[in-house]
Amino acid sequence: MTGIADRGRAIGRSEDGMVLFVEGAVPGDVVDVELRKAKSGYGEGHVAKFRSHSKDRVEPFCQHFGVCGGCKWQNLSYPAQVEQKEIVVRNAMQRIGKVEIESFLPIIPCEENRFYRNKVEYAFSNKKWLTKDQIAEGTNNFEDVIGYHRSGAFDKIVPIESCYLQKDPSNDIRNALLQIAKEQGLSFFDFKAGKGFLRNVVMRITTREEIMLIISFYHENEEKRKKYLDEVLKQFPQITSLQYCINTKENDFILDLDIHTYHGQSFVEEDLRDIRFRIGPKSFFQTNTKQGIQLFDTVVRFAGLDGTQNVYDLYTGIGSIALYLAKHCKQVVGIEEVPSAIEDAKENAKLNGIENTVFYAGDVKDVLSPAFSKKHGRPDLIITDPPRAGMHADVIDFLLLLEAPKIVYVSCNPATQARDFKLLDMKYRVKKLQPVDMFPHTHHIETVALLELKEKQGVKDWQDWVNKEF
Repeated sequence: MTGIADRGRAIGRSEDGMVLFVEGAVPGDVVDVELRKAKSGYGEGHVAKFRSHSKDRVEPFCQHFGVCGGCKWQNLSYPAQVEQKEIVVRNAMQRIGKVEIESFLPIIPCEENRFYRNKVEYAFSNKKWLTKDQIAEGTNNFEDVIGYHRSGAFDKIVPIESCYLQKDPSNDIRNALLQIAKEQGLSFFDFKAGKGFLRNVVMRITTREEIMLIISFYHENEEKRKKYLDEVLKQFPQITSLQYCINTKENDFILDLDIHTYHGQSFVEEDLRDIRFRIGPKSFFQTNTKQGIQLFDTVVRFAGLDGTQNVYDLYTGIGSIALYLAKHCKQVVGIEEVPSAIEDAKENAKLNGIENTVFYAGDVKDVLSPAFSKKHGRPDLIITDPPRAGMHADVIDFLLLLEAPKIVYVSCNPATQARDFKLLDMKYRVKKLQPVDMFPHTHHIETVALLELKEKQGVKDWQDWVNKEF
């Protein structure tokens, strides 16, 4: 095996040159593969036999490794993980982007690669996932559990006793939620039958030691709900914000529901250096706070601001990047599709006394227009942090017309970022690229890139252009 791919699979080649995606292997392993799927040029399968083990293979530290479906690279040493992630980014830029990266910077590793998440989500279920050994032993899978959804088995939950993703008291709270529910005789959700009382829980723990708990019930039963929540508070009085919702839908998505505050404040607060963020139950926020600072510091460094710049922040979310760099520029104008996120951005601007930001709710491809540019002035810098799918083609077309001197592109998907580089290549060169590991033991990678305008090729007089277009 020579590298890593998505879903925790290793990638390599067979003796006859076929590309193989293999479960259970790590880079450096030499294995026999049992194919599950074979197509022209590549195959997918799992390890049938190890011929030799990689020098980078390590013993996973979590008892749930290989079962819960998360942290799929715990069996690969962390230095090897970040080395492989950097290779993934380089390959995406070469094979998809086909553009020159003038300065490819070494990946920034995560200093704390355990207990690094500020947010986790668990599900209650009356049916647990069984391993092959448990099935062979005849274990009954009808058991009330709390844990993670197993990929490909929406109706079964992997019970979790101890998780290394979120710091204490996360494990204690989760295990108590299970025990209290059993003691009170509450029913757990049945995904297939669509019945049960307890459904999901979202837990946030900030670096300020504030705790938010959001419990989702399938139906309302005020007496049972209050009794359950009161006991949770009794055992964990340090909970800052206890909230709940009633979710009668077929899916677990709760951001379109009314979320009620049962105890404490309706938010928790988190600090990114000197900027404080108020995070509500529906807020979008970096799930790795400390590494988020590294990411945002890279954005500021690449932006090269001196206090005079006009900045557009596309896909701004709750305005995290906009507020983080506001003190370094003249103005930041943010655009985000989710209205509740924009409300969070405005509230956080007030919280920090930041007055040089403006936020708009709407799809970036619709809001970003000649009329918008005429109103807010030509940007000296564009920050863009799109979803995994990358930027919409209409957004890229407008950026090519706008010809901002600099673009700082933050991405959670090197493949789509590389594709967008190729589309922007007619006018922009990629000056710097910085990978950042935000999610240790997974295949996910964040990157920050600085693009600079090669030369103005279309718009000679920007004001004349927007006047004409508008």
